[in-house]
Amino acid sequence: AARMGLPALGLLLTAGLLHTQASPSARSFQLDYEHNCFLKDGAPFRYISGSIHYARVPRPAWRDRLLKMYMSGLSAVQVYIPWNYHETLPGVYDFTGNRDVEAFLDLTAELGLLVILRPGPYICAEWEMGGLPAWLLWKPDIILRTSNPAYLAAVDSWLHVLLPKIKPRLYHRGGNIISVQVENEYGSYYACDHGYLRHLLGTFRALLGREVLLFTTDSTGAQELRCGTLQGLYATIDFGPGSNVTEAFGAQRRVEPRGPLVSLAWELSSSPGDSFHAYARAHSSGSCPPHCTAASLGVGSMPWTVPEPLPWPGADYKGQYKPVTTSYDYDAPLSEAGDPTEKLFAIRTVISKFQPLPAGPMPPATPKYAYGWVALRKVSAHPEGRTAPAWHCSAAQHPSLSLQYADLLDVLDVLCPSGPIQSQFPLTFEALKQVHGFVVYHTQLPWDVPDPATLGAPPHSICDRGYVMLQKEYQGTLERDGQTTLQVTGRAGDSLDILMENMGRISFGANTSDFKGLLGNLSLNSRPLNNWLIYPLAIDNAVQQGWPHTALPTSSSGDRVGPAFYTGTFETPGIAWDTFVKFPGWSKGLLWINGFNLGRYWSCRGPQQTLFVPGSVLHVGRPNNITVLELEGAPPTPLLLFLDRPLYNRTLGCSTTATE
Repeated sequence: AARMGLPALGLLLTAGLLHTQASPSARSFQLDYEHNCFLKDGAPFRYISGSIHYARVPRPAWRDRLLKMYMSGLSAVQVYIPWNYHETLPGVYDFTGNRDVEAFLDLTAELGLLVILRPGPYICAEWEMGGLPAWLLWKPDIILRTSNPAYLAAVDSWLHVLLPKIKPRLYHRGGNIISVQVENEYGSYYACDHGYLRHLLGTFRALLGREVLLFTTDSTGAQELRCGTLQGLYATIDFGPGSNVTEAFGAQRRVEPRGPLVSLAWELSSSPGDSFHAYARAHSSGSCPPHCTAASLGVGSMPWTVPEPLPWPGADYKGQYKPVTTSYDYDAPLSEAGDPTEKLFAIRTVISKFQPLPAGPMPPATPKYAYGWVALRKVSAHPEGRTAPAWHCSAAQHPSLSLQYADLLDVLDVLCPSGPIQSQFPLTFEALKQVHGFVVYHTQLPWDVPDPATLGAPPHSICDRGYVMLQKEYQGTLERDGQTTLQVTGRAGDSLDILMENMGRISFGANTSDFKGLLGNLSLNSRPLNNWLIYPLAIDNAVQQGWPHTALPTSSSGDRVGPAFYTGTFETPGIAWDTFVKFPGWSKGLLWINGFNLGRYWSCRGPQQTLFVPGSVLHVGRPNNITVLELEGAPPTPLLLFLDRPLYNRTLGCSTTATE
C-alpha cells in the first residue's frame, strides 16, 4: 500500500479483468464475475499474500526472507518495482546485483510463490519520490502523473524496457505473476486525469497482452474511487481494521458491482489473529462460497525489509515535511533483520485454520553479534602511511583505535572532482542534475558585518537542511519548515559555505515535484548574496571507491563541530554476522561500512537509534572500513557501539548528549 501507519498486515485481494472462463487444461488467472471469485486454471482459487520490497533487502538475504514468507503459509507475494531504482539517469538502466528484479522474480517462482506485481510507474512505498526518478524534474515545467507529453514520453520509454522483462513471467505464459497493478492509489492524487490512466492501460495491454489481469487500488472515498478507477481495470480498495468492513466493501461495490471483494492493503492491529478472523468472517459469509474467499493476507507494504543504500527513503508531508527513517520496520511480521516475530507466528496460526501449512519448521532468526566499541580519532594520531591496528574487543571496553578525520570543506576536490559551477544566484539540485545527497554553496561576505546580522532564506526555499559555515566554522543549521535564519558576524571577504542536504523527496500527495537545494536566494539583513560557487558532491562514489581509507588527509582543523568525516576499522572474530550500530553522543549523519551506505542516524530526533548492518557487507579475515559523515558535531570521544539487537522508539532530544 502506498500509505500505511503501523504496517502490520495488508489484506490484498488482487483481481483481473477477463470475463471468460478458462478451460481446465489452460494456464490462466481470471475473474469469475458470476460467482464473485478468482479462477486459477479454470478452478475457484484463494490465495494468501504478503508484501516484500526486494529493493530494501540485500540480495544475499532474498532467499531467506522469501522462504520464511512461504513457510508462514503465504502463497503469493506483492512486489513493487521502483522506477528510479533502475533508470538512474535518462536512458541509463541498472538491473544488476541487488537491482536484478528478474533474478528476484525467478527466485519467487523457484520457491513456489505466486506474484502480484506492482510496477507503478508511481508506487509510493515511502520511497524517494514514490519511485518516480528525480531527473524528471530536470524539466521544471513537467507535470507528474498526468498526460503531460514530457512525462508520458519518459513513462513509455521506461515501460518499453521493463515490461518485456515481465511478459515471459506472466502466469498464463508459464510464469508465476498472476496480476499486475497499474499506477497506485491514483485517486488520491490531485490531477484526476483519466486520459493518463487510459494511456497506461493501453501501454500495459500492448506490452503484456490481453490475457493478463490488470487492476487499480484506491482508498474508499467517493472522490478517490472516481478519479482512480477506469473501465478495463479491475478496481480494488485498501483499508484497515479500524474501518467498517461492510461500508468499505460497499464502496468497492459501487464501482465494481460483481467480482471478488478486494482489499489490496489491509493492516492488522496489535492482535493480528483477531483482526484477520474479523476480516475473514466479514467477507466469507456473503454470496461467494468458502472456496472463493480469496482473502489475501498481505504483510503490509511496509515490510519484511532491510535498508538498501541511503538515497532511497522518501518523505511525508502532513502540514510539514517529515523525512522517512532509514529503517522500514514498522512492526513487520518479519523484522528488519529477517527474524520471525510473535506477530508472524500469530498470522501463521490463523492461516493454518484456512489451509494447510507447508511441511517443516520455520527457518530460525539470523545470528547476531555485538562486535563492541570502535573509536575514531583525529588523523594526526596516525601519521600518513602508518597502518591502523586490527582489533577485536568486548562491548565493555573503550579501545584505543584508528580514526582518521577531515572537515568536509577541506576535501571538496575529492568529493567534487569536476570542480564547482559558477552562478550569480543559487541553483537547485535539479538544475545541477544532482539527484541525491549533498551540494555545497560557497560565496563570500560582500561587506563587513561587525554586529550580528540575519542570514536568511525566503519561505519554503531551504530543501531540506543547510549546514552553515563562516570561515569554515560551523554556525548552525537552516531547516525546511523550521529555523530559516541565523545571526552571523564577519568581515568582507570571509568565506560563507552552506552544505545542503536532500533528506528524501516526498512520496505521496500533490507535492511529489519536490525540488531540492536552495530554491531561493540567501540574504544578509535582507540584502541578497550573489556570486556563488556551487559544488555538487559525489560522496557515495568516493566512499565506494575506497576513499578516505585509500587516501587519508594528513591534517585537519581539529574541531569536531560541523560537517566532517571520521573513519576507523575493525575486524570480526572469524564470523560475519548481522549486527546493529549505535551512535552515542553523535548528532546527525551517515554511515558507510566497506563502501556500503547503511543510512542516516539522527539520535536526537529518533525514534531509530541503531542502524542495521547485514553480515553480508562485512569482511572476514581483513579489516572492515567504517566511514562516518557527521554533519553537526561529534562527541568528545567519538565511539560507535555494535550491538546484537536494535534500539527503536526512542527520542533523545537534540540538546541531550548521549552517554554510554
